[in-house]
Amino acid sequence: MNITEYGYIPDGKPSQDGETPARVTAVYKDRYEIICSYGTGLAALKKSSYYTGEESFPTTGDFVLINWEPEGDSRIIRTLTRKTFFARLDPSSAGHWEQLVAANFDYVFIMQSLNHDFNPRRLERYLTLAWQSGARPVVVLTKADLEEDYMQKLQEAAAIARTVDVIAVSAKTGYGLEYLQPYMEPGKTIVFLGSSGVGKSSLVNALAGQDMMAVNSIREDDSKGRHTTTHRQLIMLPCGAMIIDTPGMRELGMWDVTDGLGETFSDVEQYFTQCRFSDCRHQNEPGCRVKAALENGELSQERWKSYLKLKKEARYSASREVYLKNQQMKAKGRARTEKQKRKNSGAYR
Repeated sequence: MNITEYGYIPDGKPSQDGETPARVTAVYKDRYEIICSYGTGLAALKKSSYYTGEESFPTTGDFVLINWEPEGDSRIIRTLTRKTFFARLDPSSAGHWEQLVAANFDYVFIMQSLNHDFNPRRLERYLTLAWQSGARPVVVLTKADLEEDYMQKLQEAAAIARTVDVIAVSAKTGYGLEYLQPYMEPGKTIVFLGSSGVGKSSLVNALAGQDMMAVNSIREDDSKGRHTTTHRQLIMLPCGAMIIDTPGMRELGMWDVTDGLGETFSDVEQYFTQCRFSDCRHQNEPGCRVKAALENGELSQERWKSYLKLKKEARYSASREVYLKNQQMKAKGRARTEKQKRKNSGAYR
């Protein structure tokens, strides 16, 4: 097994004897599925590295250093530096914590189906998070076989996505799949993001040319269905590209998305530098270019309201992030002190 086929590039940092690079291919409750030069297996975290706050907990797609065990669980020692990662507010924490969804991917396939799932405002939210991840987003509109006249939705998505490729496909008929091939390079990783029932698992199977993922049927009259994917999983395709398939997300709260907002709403933010006053609040100030654009139709009210909503949400999350990071730093300090006390007493291993 060659770990470089899974996208591994040494980071140049020294490692200890017996430490082997691996990639996390799935995350379960307290175990991690990994692949390395020895093969595949399950691994647990080294408590002295992770439960004292010294290391960032791994997520699907992460590269880690492990102590390999041919029988039983291997031990994850360290999480290596991420080149990209996708995060959202953890819905189980009442918006207090960040949840890492995936790491070390090259493209984000933002998926919406061309039936009842199509939602321009949700697309803006996904684009913001995708740009923030550091990877390149691609909008994939699925189930083109169910919508005879989808050009209006395609054009609407293209207007929102702007510089991002927008591709209509059908996993059932194979329509449009050839336009996804340029992204399917060996060693590259793609993360699939979208609501439940948009056809993520079906697209994985279509791109693989074989049934690699279970597929659940949905009610096409209202696009309702059950989750096929129940956990985040990295899948190697026959072509050498990898896909991280994620469960459908009912909630997609903002975290730190300053850069992502700027990319997604560059058509909105371009007016800010054209206002008469640098501290313009874009309300009733004289010489406000945003107000003028709204009045003459250059900028739609829907687009402006969507920007303000996401900006407000991101501002709140940013203030929460500063507070929580301070709390985490204090917790790490207490954990190090406790660790040293236990080490000195001989009770810590």
